[in-house]
Amino acid sequence: MPVTVVRFNLVAPGATPAELGVRYRAALEMAAYADRHGVTLVQTEEHHGVENNWLPSPFVFAGAVLGATQRLAVTVSAVIGPLHDPLRLAEDIAVLDLLSGGRLVTVAGIGYRPEEYARAGVDWKRRGLLQDELLETVLKAWTGEEFAYRGRTVRVTPRPATDPHPLLLVGGSSKAAARRAARLGLPFFPSAHLPELEAYYKERLAEYGTEGWTMMPGAETPLLHLAEDPDRVWAEYGDRFLHEARTYASWQSGGIRSAVKSGATTVAELREEGVYRILTPDACVAQGLDNLVLHPLAGGMPVEEGWRSLRLFCEDVLPRLGG
Repeated sequence: MPVTVVRFNLVAPGATPAELGVRYRAALEMAAYADRHGVTLVQTEEHHGVENNWLPSPFVFAGAVLGATQRLAVTVSAVIGPLHDPLRLAEDIAVLDLLSGGRLVTVAGIGYRPEEYARAGVDWKRRGLLQDELLETVLKAWTGEEFAYRGRTVRVTPRPATDPHPLLLVGGSSKAAARRAARLGLPFFPSAHLPELEAYYKERLAEYGTEGWTMMPGAETPLLHLAEDPDRVWAEYGDRFLHEARTYASWQSGGIRSAVKSGATTVAELREEGVYRILTPDACVAQGLDNLVLHPLAGGMPVEEGWRSLRLFCEDVLPRLGG
C-alpha cells in the first residue's frame, strides 16, 4: 500500500481574510474526510511574510488538523528551526504529542530564504549553530529533567507521550544536515531523492556510533491533482499551479535541491515537466508511485475544485491501491 499524503500550504494570492477563513476551514474538513478514507498523512509547512499568504504557523494548523482527525499523521515539513524559541517549540510539540497520541511528525530544517531570517531578526550566518542548539535543546527538554540552557537552569513540562520523544527528523539537502542528524542520532529527511547523501548519513552514523534511518522522497514525487478531464483543469487553473511553482523556485539557490522544484516558466512547460500532474483516477493508479501526494488547494485552487480532486482520490483511487 503506497503512502498517501494530502498537502496544504494554504497559498491564496490576493485572498481576503474572509476568503482565507473559508479556505482554512475547508482544509480542516478535507483533512477529516481524508482521515475517514484512510489517507496516511497530512503535510504542511512554514514560510513567512509571503505575499500569496503561504502558511506561517504550521503547528497551529497541525493542532487543528489533529483535533479534526483520529488516525492520520500530520507532518510539519519543515519547521524552520532557527526562527523558533527552542523551549517554546519543545512545549508546543509536547502538547500536540499528548493531544494526538503521537501523530505529529516534525521535520526540522534551516530554511533557504535569508529574508525570513531578516524579518525575524535572526542572523542568517549563524543558522547552523542555531539549528544545533535548537535540536539539542528540545531533546533535553523532552526528558522532563532540569538542564543548562544559555547560562541558566531550566525545565520543560509536560513531558510528551511518545517514548523516548516525539518523532523528529532533520531535513535538508546538505552534508551538514546529514552530519547533524547522525551526531544526534536523529532520522534524516533529505529534501530530494539523494542516495549519495543517504550513504553519507549512514557513514556518519557509524562514525558517531549512533542509530538512525532515512525517510527519503522517491525518484519521482510529483504533486498530484485528480480530474476526470485534465485538459479542462490545465486550461482553467494551470496558472494556479504555475504561480506556486514559480514562487517556490524563486526561493531556491543553486545549491538547494528539492523533490518539487520546477524549472517551468509557462503552463505548457509545467505540464510537460511533470512536477505537477493533473491525472484521471485511472492514470493516477497507473503511475505506480510509492508515495502519492495530493495537493488539492494548490496555488489558490478554488475550494470546489479541490474537493473534486480529493473525492476522486479517496473514492476512486484509494480503493484500487490495495492494503
